[in-house]
Amino acid sequence: MARILIATDAWHPQVSGVVRTLDTTSRLLREQGHTVEVIEPTPYPALRVPFYPEIPLALPRPGRIYERMCQFRPDHVHISTEGPIGLLVRRFCTRMRWRFTTSYHTRFPEYLKKLARVPEALTYQFLKWFHGPSACMMVATPSLEAELVARGFRAPIRRWSRGVDLGLFRPRPKPDMEYPRPVLLYVGRVSHEKGIGDFLKLKTAGTKLVVGDGPARAELEREHPDATFLGYRKGEPLGEVYAAADLFVFPSRTDTFGIVLIEALASGLPVAAYPVTGPVDIVTRPELGALNDALSVAVSQALAEGSPQACAEEGARYTWANCTAQFLSNLAPVR
Repeated sequence: MARILIATDAWHPQVSGVVRTLDTTSRLLREQGHTVEVIEPTPYPALRVPFYPEIPLALPRPGRIYERMCQFRPDHVHISTEGPIGLLVRRFCTRMRWRFTTSYHTRFPEYLKKLARVPEALTYQFLKWFHGPSACMMVATPSLEAELVARGFRAPIRRWSRGVDLGLFRPRPKPDMEYPRPVLLYVGRVSHEKGIGDFLKLKTAGTKLVVGDGPARAELEREHPDATFLGYRKGEPLGEVYAAADLFVFPSRTDTFGIVLIEALASGLPVAAYPVTGPVDIVTRPELGALNDALSVAVSQALAEGSPQACAEEGARYTWANCTAQFLSNLAPVR
């Protein structure tokens, strides 16, 4: 059994696909008998980012991080994020000449350009430097791998997919609802960089449901009184919302995967999305939904051609057990 250290700047109480992936993977690794140490932000002082206040940047003293790493004596080190904790763990590994792996979860260049007007080229230069010494950089999809190679990333790239809790996300009988059908569902952060405005502007029959929260919620609720904002849901209530809807709409152009996509499929929901990284790797047949640069066209096609049975069968292919096995096989010994 291995001693595995995971470093991440994203952790509870944040609600995101990155947190869900790391939490589930570390839990399953422990259940298999591995010893897992997660260096995450909650024990340390933090700085709130003005344009992203829900996600604080931890500011630990370097000595505290290095001491934890020395005391743990890891066989493998995985750096999941490129923030302050990731940087400190990376610096320690390079000084000690330890090998480590990284993963590329988030399109920070696109987000920082939209939220803070930071040039994309500058952020991509930093990211290439950050991941350059990695023994392997894990990514979720073939299209993301191809894009990063084209941008000049040089670290070896390996696949690390995502999973679904099939006990929660499964087809269920459609309940009687107070909302007119078809019910179009969005699940995710309520923030402009997620493209939620494109979803809310759709001129479609039925009801638009929004599950999640974020800095743009109050503004968007005022601007779109025809939509229903439910706030955060998790566990069984979230599974029930998925299964009760008729279509899942994924308006993001910047996500690298989108766990919500496979949760929707496993719940028997066809998907409407843009033809971008993430959806193009998952929504691969008309029975699973539709991709189109005109989101309204994708919605119409997905409602007409999507098959709940085919969606559920496809979603069931994405298991956390397979995801964890991929992660484990990608790890590199520190020496």
